[in-house]
Amino acid sequence: MNHPNPAIVTQAGARRFPRWALLLLCFAYVLPGFLGREAWKSEDMSALGFMAELARGSSDWLSPTLMGIPAENPAVLPYWLGAWAMQLAPSWASADFVVRIPFALLMALAMVATWYGTYYLARNPLAQPVAFAFGGEALPADYARAMADGGLLAFIACLGLAQLSHETTSALAQLGFSALFFYAMGALPYRRHGPAMAAALGLAGLSLSGAPSLALLFGLGSAALHFADRPIDSPDTARNRRITRESVALVLVTLMTGALALALGLLRWKLILPRAEWSDWNGYVQLLVWFTWPAWPLALWTLWRWRHQLFSRRISRHIALPTWFVTVCVVATWATGSSDRTLLLALPALATLAAFALPTLKRQVAALIDWFTLLFFSGCAFIVWVVWIAMQTGYPAQPAANVARLAPGFEASFSLFTCAIAAIATVAWAMLVRWRVGRNRAAIWKSLVLPAGGAALCWLLAMTLWMPLLNYAKSYTLLVQRTKSHMTNPGCVETLGLGQGQIAAFQFYGNLQLQPAQATPGCPWLLVEPLPDQSTPPYVDAALWTLEALIQHPADSGESVLLFKQK
Repeated sequence: MNHPNPAIVTQAGARRFPRWALLLLCFAYVLPGFLGREAWKSEDMSALGFMAELARGSSDWLSPTLMGIPAENPAVLPYWLGAWAMQLAPSWASADFVVRIPFALLMALAMVATWYGTYYLARNPLAQPVAFAFGGEALPADYARAMADGGLLAFIACLGLAQLSHETTSALAQLGFSALFFYAMGALPYRRHGPAMAAALGLAGLSLSGAPSLALLFGLGSAALHFADRPIDSPDTARNRRITRESVALVLVTLMTGALALALGLLRWKLILPRAEWSDWNGYVQLLVWFTWPAWPLALWTLWRWRHQLFSRRISRHIALPTWFVTVCVVATWATGSSDRTLLLALPALATLAAFALPTLKRQVAALIDWFTLLFFSGCAFIVWVVWIAMQTGYPAQPAANVARLAPGFEASFSLFTCAIAAIATVAWAMLVRWRVGRNRAAIWKSLVLPAGGAALCWLLAMTLWMPLLNYAKSYTLLVQRTKSHMTNPGCVETLGLGQGQIAAFQFYGNLQLQPAQATPGCPWLLVEPLPDQSTPPYVDAALWTLEALIQHPADSGESVLLFKQK
């Protein structure tokens, strides 16, 4: 028999994921990557440079610049957060650490908003499981909590979330505020003041974080869906009037945030359609497949199994709302050329769609997900450990040779603390696998326990065992140190053609006083970005400057600078 509602869940299947385990999993995923690392190239480093300029008072707060150059991605709020953190932090605290605190809180906000957004959407009457003839179906609140657990697990499991969600860039700020607005629209039928404030804050934060066009699309589309959620044939006219007022208010708030972004010069439409070439489309498809894995196949299954409700007379809010968010982000990724940083905003809604697939999965499909996840993440963890052992001992020889080739000059160091953390995480993974196959087989979130745990494990291992190697390869510190070693009395330095990440690194980590190159040199030193063949650009006046050295990044020959001395 085909049920209008495909969700068939017993009360035993609606059991909650243990709170302590869920919180521990979230901490294990959030903290690594914010602790113990340097700013990485190039967006992470350039964002730190903008924040430092604001904190020193060297830039306009309404139009942040780095050495007079505006940001490539127009945004203000992420730089404000980092600058405020620098100004409020004690003098002994490292500046590149304190700026990560508000961004770690934004990542936590995205997790909390995803959980509550899924919870309230699962409370929708059309999302509730089928009632059994003799009882025993899941209670509404218990079912919604179990679905919210599944949504959060799916969110953590997405492969594309790892690095971008741990950078101090506008992408993470956009993720946090878009997830907050997603929660607001999910909770609006059940709460008034809290979701209303969250909606306004989410749209404003998203606009000020450099995505005002997405804020407009999210806001206007959500207002239309909220208005369409009215039961027209219901005698409750007061409820219909309230929904109408809320929809109109949402449209007004959306337009106000758009006007604010326009006044600050943040609202810019950028359409870069992909070329009709296989390489472009292949790259786009691969990005969709791997960046959103494993949520996207579950989300597609949700759309298929709930398709009758999606196109029924009354809108199914729990399917239509996340589908709108995902569609906007996927199309924007394709049409603007912004790739993964735009697709990142789809993950909370995509995780919610994935959660609604859980009550409809067959046992064979759930077992396939478990086995694939077990093999994939166990294999990744094994590789991390093998490479770390090779860095420490030189054996196995091939991984050690690969590290020496990719990061020449790197010398591994042993840390008992990080090794112990990684070992504990690995043992916890083994216990999680045993726990998954031995108990809680009826819980609807069971198929996402191993994907979330495996993603957290691999990210934690990489951010502990491989952190020295990653800092060596992905930061500008060594490039700055090598450059300063060729300079006597470093101080005032002119620059020509350097990227914003390099400028920020020389200012922040090198404590150099940079200024744009002038026709008449005002500084004894000049830093220039070389041509692709590492030669001197023709616009450097050889009558004024003498080449001192070509300094290359030890792990990336493309990150190099030419150092000139004034004649």
